[in-house]
Amino acid sequence: MDTMGIQALTSPVILFFVLGLLAAFARSDLEIPEAIAKGMSLYLMAAIGLKGGIEVAESGLDGTVLAALAAGIAAGFIMPIYAFWVLKGFGRLDRLNAGAVAAHYGSISVVTFVTAVEIYTIQGNPPQGYMVAVMASMESPAILAGLLLARGLGSDGGQSKKELLHEVLLNPSVVLLLGAFAIGMIAGPSGFSDVKPFFDGLFKGILCLFLLDMGLIAARRILDARSLTWRLVAIALVLPLINGAIGTALGVGIGLDVGSAAALGVLCASASYIAVPAAMRLAMPEADPGIYLTMSLSITFPFNVLVNIGLIGALAATLSGSGAVSP
Repeated sequence: MDTMGIQALTSPVILFFVLGLLAAFARSDLEIPEAIAKGMSLYLMAAIGLKGGIEVAESGLDGTVLAALAAGIAAGFIMPIYAFWVLKGFGRLDRLNAGAVAAHYGSISVVTFVTAVEIYTIQGNPPQGYMVAVMASMESPAILAGLLLARGLGSDGGQSKKELLHEVLLNPSVVLLLGAFAIGMIAGPSGFSDVKPFFDGLFKGILCLFLLDMGLIAARRILDARSLTWRLVAIALVLPLINGAIGTALGVGIGLDVGSAAALGVLCASASYIAVPAAMRLAMPEADPGIYLTMSLSITFPFNVLVNIGLIGALAATLSGSGAVSP
């Protein structure tokens, strides 16, 4: 195994996630109270948004940033389309559930992104701060695409359309990420200095505890899963590989640095398990959460954290011609 792979697998961030998986599989009673887990989630989104905004305030907006945003939005619309036909054909899902699952695989996982940023930073390829804005821009297009594929928006009543639009555009993760990003841009490095000990100094420790909780949840959903077939498990493993490779190649193609191209690949490879499930629960309550949540959270999320982040980083380095990063 090369140095990059060893660094990824021996990072405390990954090891705490593995601890959560093992504890749940061993039927341990270890758990993190829901209120604390929610607080950690809010902290992580605020911290990553702030730091991204500060980096953009220092570097400014340019053609590369705009190209990355356009690539992310386009990917959010396009990825659910082919995912839908794979789920409906090979996966043998009905149209409604195929659309619901497809929306998850066009959207993003904030925790996967944050984990990848930490790993790529350790490896010497930190993604640029503007990738936070790219991440936030990819949630809503995927939700809209999934709904259109499942049954179109015209079948809903006026009130449900209004509620759905509110859920898509103003869901908590998007509001907090973009809001913190804007605050970081306005405050800049000098304004951030007062809160830096909280948002920077505690970040890695809180991320470790959050991933411990995610490992517990993911493993327990696998143990309780009843709706999955081997076909859906295969899709949940192969789709991140394909999406990750496409996103990484796209990032390199539009001129992103190695870390940012890899981050775009991770965003394309990840699957939402927070914002999109909330939107699907509102828009399509008859869709089976036992399918879309188990696929995204219990299969794709662990696979990305343990395997695919490293593969995408290596692919980005290879396509960029930079090779592996020395320790």
